[in-house]
Amino acid sequence: MSAVLAIAAKDLRQRLRDRSAWVIVFLAPVLISALMALAFNNNSEFRANIGVVDLDRGPAAVGLTEVLKSPELADTVHVRAYDDESAARRAVDAGGVHAAIVVPEGFSAALHGGRATPLTVLDSVDYGLQAQLARAVTESYVAQVNADRLSVATAVAAGASQTDIPQLAAKAALLHLPEQVRAQGLPDDPLKVISYFGPSMGMFFVLFTVGFGARGYFVEQQQGTLDRISAAPVGRGALLIGKSVSTFVYSLAGLLTVTLVSWLAFGARWADPVGVAALSVAMAVCMVCLTALVIALVRTEQQAQGLASVLVFALVLLGGNFVFASGSTPMIRRLALFTPNGWALRGFTDLGTGVRGWDAVGAPLLGIAAFSAAVAALTAVLLRLRRTT
Repeated sequence: MSAVLAIAAKDLRQRLRDRSAWVIVFLAPVLISALMALAFNNNSEFRANIGVVDLDRGPAAVGLTEVLKSPELADTVHVRAYDDESAARRAVDAGGVHAAIVVPEGFSAALHGGRATPLTVLDSVDYGLQAQLARAVTESYVAQVNADRLSVATAVAAGASQTDIPQLAAKAALLHLPEQVRAQGLPDDPLKVISYFGPSMGMFFVLFTVGFGARGYFVEQQQGTLDRISAAPVGRGALLIGKSVSTFVYSLAGLLTVTLVSWLAFGARWADPVGVAALSVAMAVCMVCLTALVIALVRTEQQAQGLASVLVFALVLLGGNFVFASGSTPMIRRLALFTPNGWALRGFTDLGTGVRGWDAVGAPLLGIAAFSAAVAALTAVLLRLRRTT
């Protein structure tokens, strides 16, 4: 064990003497993640400025305005009134409001059996989410109005007097749809950009340790260091374990540094610190396996550098280190499941939205473990083939 620790300490000292190692694994990911958080900052609260054009002046139109001003939407929706549709259209085009709802004349009369007139939602391509909110509220309210109309029409068809229609409409307006949808699942705290890009950039730059480790192996091989260590009573097994320990410690230190700085300096949030540590450890183990695979595949330092670079960029592009998983195509999201960083980012995303414990990191840890095991098995086969040829 002392020989293993001595080899690991020697490798770590060599890396820490290299200024580029400090920049790539410790400084660069912190700076890049901070810039990404500033560029894609979504920490501000979501707001929707919605205009209302009331051409109906009836109780149904007033009810829609009251829904938009309800306490449930008070922190999200701000309502502005306009006299006509053209004024609302100009306001939407100019960005004065994000969307506008036009309530046509005769909308309330439909409750008394009149002909239903559709509402109009004016939107802008620049504010898609706000437009979706306006349409969702409008469609929900219209569904309730149609249910009220149907109940009045049913009562009339069953024999109710025409003189009772106003009273029936008033009673129907107090009713609510019997079936409602209530979302109840995993926690859905808003994901802060730094909570995603902090570990994302940390993993991106830590992946470069694969190239460092592989190149260092071939440099020492050319210098005869590996032969001298192998000739000593240490043994090749202790040599490989010592180098693996140094790669593991170096990678883990880089990941934990980035997550810690993201938390303390930039306000990143994860629901379970133990889950963050578990994902970091799993990724550090994966770095050891990938380094061994590169060493087994190539024969020179230049080949190691080239293969490591291809491997790094393939993993980060497929794994989603530069874009949110929700912003990628379905194919890329499926391909991300074949990458360790893709699984790790899923875990960090769940942790960043309030999920705790095994629900957040269980599947990612198993995915990373499966990838690492597959890489380790392939490396073992390649090393065995190399010895026999």
